[in-house]
Amino acid sequence: MRRLLLSLALALAAGAAQADDGLLYLGAGIANDDIKDVAATHSDLISTNWRVCAGVRPISLFAVEADYIDLGSRTVTSPFIPPSTTHIKYQAFAGYAVGFAPIPLPYLDVFGKVGLARWTLSGDQTPPFPVPGLLSLSDRGTQFAWGAGAQAHVGDVGARLEYEHFGIRNTDGANLISLSVFLNLF
Repeated sequence: MRRLLLSLALALAAGAAQADDGLLYLGAGIANDDIKDVAATHSDLISTNWRVCAGVRPISLFAVEADYIDLGSRTVTSPFIPPSTTHIKYQAFAGYAVGFAPIPLPYLDVFGKVGLARWTLSGDQTPPFPVPGLLSLSDRGTQFAWGAGAQAHVGDVGARLEYEHFGIRNTDGANLISLSVFLNLF
């Protein structure tokens, strides 16, 4: 029984290694970001921004990927008298292990990914009587991140639609839907 399982695992791995489209890939795209209940501004941050990614896919069933995501910025003026203005900007770097489903369509990949996202908040608050540098905002953290999506490709060029989620302190977390194009390099 062990020999049968070992033979089956080796056959699947050999088939997966033969089906590779490329070892390295680069991608860029747009992301619709949704960060709810931002404590610094008492509002939501919903915006469309950009992202880039790079990955290594040694076999067709597995990849390791690194992403940079611009999560957007927002300026909010308080309704209180005298009013103050708060400006925030979020960005994130993420690293993922990506698993691809072995479906029998050579031009379509369905995937799931898990990893870590390192997010950063920067900004400032201008009180009614501004004193430069008095109220700057800065926070960062690392959280578990996950995502899922599908990509279609013809040759070395493809497009990817995906959903990602990770936590951000003092918010309800980041939810991203993105559309990217990618290029297989090798």
